[in-house]
Amino acid sequence: MNKREQQRKIKGQKQRAAKQRVQTRQLMMKIALFGVAPILLFLVGYTLYNQGPTYSPVEIVETDHIRGQINNPVSIVVYADFQCPACATEHQTMTRLWPSISDKARLIFRHFPITVSHQHSWTAALYAEAAARQGQFWEMHDYLFATQTIWARLPTVEDEFESYALELNLDVERLNADLDSDEIVQKVRSDQRGGNASGVRSTPAVFINGRLLTSPTRSRIVQSVNEEFEKASETAAE
Repeated sequence: MNKREQQRKIKGQKQRAAKQRVQTRQLMMKIALFGVAPILLFLVGYTLYNQGPTYSPVEIVETDHIRGQINNPVSIVVYADFQCPACATEHQTMTRLWPSISDKARLIFRHFPITVSHQHSWTAALYAEAAARQGQFWEMHDYLFATQTIWARLPTVEDEFESYALELNLDVERLNADLDSDEIVQKVRSDQRGGNASGVRSTPAVFINGRLLTSPTRSRIVQSVNEEFEKASETAAE
């Protein structure tokens, strides 16, 4: 075998080796695809299945927290973050005006914790939901907003929130057990996802009979509630 033939032989061997490497990589990719794809599909399906339902601001459901008479014709749905200063202001506004509209409206609170800027907002939502298990959602809701300037600055809030629970005469041992409940986590997540789907981009977001109210000042809330109440009264009279 002369030198040229040796070179052709070596070149052929290298080409066959390169082709084999390509085929091996393709085979490994197929094996990985068929092995990983079902797992990914399962994980996606499991996540979607466990996200729970979401509801729009025009839907009132069993898991909602309602202040006022459920049969009142005007629904005020508030998406809020317990650590949001503007939400605390809205809460003060609503508390002051509530006596003037409580015979016309029902107030529904839904969670929308913005954890990127409010590190304790998620924990606060869980504590409120855990208090709800003992029939004191609104009491904890009011307490969290009233003391926001205190706990919002703390590095950790669990001890502080437990002290609020004690002041509300809650069973703290039960409260702590409920904090780990999948149902409570699901409730907060579902509220948040529902808010996202309804166009909530910041808090507080106030919907009156399904319509987002921009700049929810006292006068605008009262005006919108009165308008919706008059519409409902006219419809009922027809």
